Amino acid sequence: MKSSDHLLTHNGFAFPFNKCPILPLPRFQEGVLQQVHDGGRVSALFAMPQSTASHLLVAVISHDLEGLLAVLATEAAQHFPSLTPACPQVHLFEREIFEQMGIKPRNHPWLKPVRFPQTPGVKRKKNAVGVMDFYRLEGEQIHEVAVGPVHAGVIEPGHFRFQCQGELVHHLEISLGYQHRGIEEHLSGGPWPATLYQMEAAAGDTSIGHTLAYCQNMEALSGVRAPARAQAIRGLALELERLANHIGDLGALAGDVGFLPTATYCGAIRGDLLNMTAVVCGSRLGRGLLLPGGVAFDLDDRLIKTLLSRLKKAQQDVTSAVALLWDSSSVLSRFEGTGRITQAQAEEIGMVGPAVRASGVEQDVRHDHPTGIYQLFQVPMAVLTQGDVHSRAMVRWLEIQRSLAFCQDLLAHLPEGEVLMPLKNLASWHMAISLVEGWRGEICHVACSDAKGKVSRYKIVDPSFHNWFGLALALRGQAISDFPLCNKSFNLSYCGFDL
Repeated sequence: MKSSDHLLTHNGFAFPFNKCPILPLPRFQEGVLQQVHDGGRVSALFAMPQSTASHLLVAVISHDLEGLLAVLATEAAQHFPSLTPACPQVHLFEREIFEQMGIKPRNHPWLKPVRFPQTPGVKRKKNAVGVMDFYRLEGEQIHEVAVGPVHAGVIEPGHFRFQCQGELVHHLEISLGYQHRGIEEHLSGGPWPATLYQMEAAAGDTSIGHTLAYCQNMEALSGVRAPARAQAIRGLALELERLANHIGDLGALAGDVGFLPTATYCGAIRGDLLNMTAVVCGSRLGRGLLLPGGVAFDLDDRLIKTLLSRLKKAQQDVTSAVALLWDSSSVLSRFEGTGRITQAQAEEIGMVGPAVRASGVEQDVRHDHPTGIYQLFQVPMAVLTQGDVHSRAMVRWLEIQRSLAFCQDLLAHLPEGEVLMPLKNLASWHMAISLVEGWRGEICHVACSDAKGKVSRYKIVDPSFHNWFGLALALRGQAISDFPLCNKSFNLSYCGFDL
């Protein structure tokens, strides 16, 4: 592909947007397809209003082997030919563009609501979430099972519609939108005083991941680099967030198959990891720790010693708890072969995170597009090939061990210096792209500034946006009783999807 058809950049960098060529629509689409054919994957595809009658379509393609990001742009008015038939990775992005902007992807094979029904020119109703035509199978032996949006226990709302033949699931359709708060819309014109808090709450269990992506964008747009010590503390917080959630997930998977020893122990150990973050900043979720320009809290020698001691104990405890899980033949018989996603399927729909690594795909932002402390301290990638519940659980276990080692090594070699740099005004007419490997997978934030150095468009792609359809594929051909286990093996975010 010609270099004149796209702009190449790196993770965490900003560039003048006029450096990105605006292509004719056919060349834009050919370019996206060629980039994906050459090994790239679609990290973001979104629309930016230019006028009342025109929008700019922007695609961000990640090239993991080269550590590069390709940016392509084109103008679109009322409609454009859908890329989904040739590139399934974009199917949800195109549906979202239609829903948000009213630009229709012609010949899209499944132009259904992402969160809300879309009627161009008609104001959306507040109670419209979940109103759609669900896909249905016909036949005397076919029956439909509807679950949610209200669920038993403490869980976010989401609707699941199963097409079954007896116990066998032929198709699962997932309807979300119940957690929509309009975060992306509120970010325009900012940064606002509330922006940082909105980033921390974009996906509540990923406060560090989303806030880090936002901070990196603000720093890139203002030409400021966070101090080395602050970057190390950010990395520590991100890995503590990963540890707490991965340990909690292994416990929840054990609970889903009735194996209570590991479920009980991991629940308590997860709390220990959350408390370590609270020791650093006062919040178990890490809220208030990260700021554009660095971090709000430093670590003194006493706190470093405390964290090292607690990490060592957590390592001993989780090793014992998870060993019980792998030693149970009944657990393994439920995990192995359940909810399998092949490597080809995972790559075709653009999955990310532990779920895609469990299907044999070597993909991790910390390794492929490192920023901050990950440019100095490497975390070995955990990759398995079976793509089932067992592989998704085992990838988590491998990442737990490697994150524990990373945190202890980092605390033993913490750089000296300041932890916060003052931010400058944001550059005008610039774009910044930030990727972060959250515990669910790749988080992508794209920030665009206007002539006054204010945010004109801010796009957030949570890893769940890429992976919910993977859960639907994992259920095909499975018993409906396998749904809780498959669902927990992905453990996707509702609110992170409903931005």
